[in-house]
Amino acid sequence: MERETTGTAAAASVIPGAGPAAPTGERATLRLRDTGEEEPARYAPEWLQLREPADAAARSYDLLDPLRMRLANLPGRAADGLVIHDIGCGTGSMGRWLAPHLDGAQHWVLHDRDPYLLHFAAVASPRSAADGSHVTVETRRGDVARLTADALSGASLVTASALLDVLTREEVGALAAACAGAGCPALLTLSVAGRVELTAPHPMDEEITEAFNAHQRRGGLLGPDAVTAAAEAFAEHGATVRLNPSPWRLGPEQAELTGQWLRGWVGAAVEERPELAARADGYLAERLEACAAGELRVAVHHSDLLALCRPVNGAA
Repeated sequence: MERETTGTAAAASVIPGAGPAAPTGERATLRLRDTGEEEPARYAPEWLQLREPADAAARSYDLLDPLRMRLANLPGRAADGLVIHDIGCGTGSMGRWLAPHLDGAQHWVLHDRDPYLLHFAAVASPRSAADGSHVTVETRRGDVARLTADALSGASLVTASALLDVLTREEVGALAAACAGAGCPALLTLSVAGRVELTAPHPMDEEITEAFNAHQRRGGLLGPDAVTAAAEAFAEHGATVRLNPSPWRLGPEQAELTGQWLRGWVGAAVEERPELAARADGYLAERLEACAAGELRVAVHHSDLLALCRPVNGAA
């Protein structure tokens, strides 16, 4: 997940949230640790809205059938519907994507540290499920690092989007333990995979990718190692884990998103390796020119993870 820009020449016009992280290494929409600040930094809603169609197109539909099968066997489902906790919800794009793909009444619990984004997510939440059943929401301002099985008591499902790569190994372990303790499955989408493909290939592609990946790992964050770490953590708790690719595939129709992503990607790489700056400026200019001309296509690789934790009450 690209993070808040700190202001390199290469990233001068990046929408906040699309560029490199602040020095603390904290994600803007969901502060992972209590800093004592009253008002957390934000992703710009413009960035989250800009990427939402690409996110929706990228998420793995192949994971929905096994998820539906598990949810259909939950005890009390028919009477009470589903209770879904969306961790680090941002503007609520995960709910807008998933709710219409699931049958039955749903109650979404939206978690984030940014009250502005929580309000945005609640207002823009979906109103109906796949079969027309009612969807309701509530918001909770909180810290994912403190999430426990007790906090997830009664949950049918935990979801997150673009979250795992901005967690530490300990935080991923805590998330897996909380889901396992509550006996609920987890659908965790769009974690960066550390691979990017651009057309036509350029000699600097690999250097920028390696520097960006190193930037993603700052402060002990998992970055492109997140999905592997999460799969291991859930498996250690007895969950059945499935992984599927979920790449952004950006072409001329997504030129605005591609331009913002390019600036953030190169900006993070330069922040990690300042010696790249002179060459990176030319590289970025060349790539942006191709993007504006409709000649650039980009695959930004992500991974989706479905963890089917063992139910705690003997359900199938």
